[in-house]
Amino acid sequence: MRSNSEAAQCGQNEKYGLAKLALLSLLTGGVIGLVIGCFRVALEHMNVARSATIVWAHQWPVMGFILVCATIAVTTAFAAWLVQRSGQPAAGSGIPHVEAVIEGKLPAAPVLLFPIKFIGGLSAIGGGLALGREGPSVQIGANLAEFWGKFFRLATTDRLALFAAGAGAGLAVAFNAPMAGAVFVLEELVRRFDIRIAIAALGASCSAIAVASLLLGQQPDFQVATLPTPSFWTGPIFAVLGILAGLAGVAYNRLIIRTCALVDGFSRWRPEARALIIGALVGALAWFAPHMVGGGDTISQQALVGGIGLTALPIIFAVRFLLGPLSYAAGTPGGLFAPILALGACLGLGFGLLCPEVVGDSGAIPATFAIAGMAAFLTATVRAPVTGMILIFEMTGAFNQALPMLWACFAAMAIPTLMDNMPIYDSMKARTIGVAKKM
Repeated sequence: MRSNSEAAQCGQNEKYGLAKLALLSLLTGGVIGLVIGCFRVALEHMNVARSATIVWAHQWPVMGFILVCATIAVTTAFAAWLVQRSGQPAAGSGIPHVEAVIEGKLPAAPVLLFPIKFIGGLSAIGGGLALGREGPSVQIGANLAEFWGKFFRLATTDRLALFAAGAGAGLAVAFNAPMAGAVFVLEELVRRFDIRIAIAALGASCSAIAVASLLLGQQPDFQVATLPTPSFWTGPIFAVLGILAGLAGVAYNRLIIRTCALVDGFSRWRPEARALIIGALVGALAWFAPHMVGGGDTISQQALVGGIGLTALPIIFAVRFLLGPLSYAAGTPGGLFAPILALGACLGLGFGLLCPEVVGDSGAIPATFAIAGMAAFLTATVRAPVTGMILIFEMTGAFNQALPMLWACFAAMAIPTLMDNMPIYDSMKARTIGVAKKM
């Protein structure tokens, strides 16, 4: 009789804990939605200001060039200085750090990480580095969730669940993609299905998007016209695109790791000095080709509407392929998702423009290949195909493009796996742990 009573009491405690976790996920998500919504708005203003400054500076060919290079160099160095002086693991994408905390390899960072990531991300990404807003967003979301979990004295397992859910909510707001944020938690961060984590992730993403929509609106991030549904027999063609994306993804992952190692090898130079030089190089590129710098959303949007010609695509792809790893090696806050999507869109569009005779009147137009390319390249680098496909669905509203994306992601997932290439966040996790312990 006593054991039955104890079991009933234990069940009641679990239900109470779950209800508390669910309510806190809604509260945490709302706060994250407000913070990351403000981050996105501020970042958009930074991007507009950077573009306007470059246009204004072109009045003076020499002094203007020096001004643009110096400005981006200083903002990049400031972001790196902020990371170094904070003593927090705020460099690069926050996703490897979040995963390391969930795996118990690193302690969660204190709430001081939030302003460092916020200000540093604005300085680096707004300054022009080819970095994604999702990196700061994910780490800020997890950081705020950790704060609320401790404040309300959640049990350790529930605090980790809320921590992961906060990270997913950050991704959801970064791309206005609530389903992708919740799936990202289960597929990439914890890599298993857990009911409590799923409830927390769904609740945090829902409330985060609800609050953020007041600042950002409810429209998808990319504006894409209604696309025809490709015929089922075009699948092998998209699989070929997936193979190309898989090979390119392997090369991109390796380039990121080697570039970071190369920059880290200049250990005699302070991190701020290295960032200053990288920022100056990005500034030089911004002077001659301002559309090439930044997170890459403009490039993705142009590719999705077929606004980039076949002659320009290889140049844009090559420049961004090199610029992304170089920007990441600067040691500033910033993620990888947005630059990867831009590369995938260019790769897919180029492939679609090269094979119009093959697809004929199947309904597979170049924009279809651009969408599939985004999902495939993200799958090849991160190895999270479900998150990638749902993310592209929500960002474009092209829900009838599921079959092309499935074919492309299938091949893009298989190629790097067969080549024993680790997902980029697994590769960067060791570096993140080393930097965090050093700081």
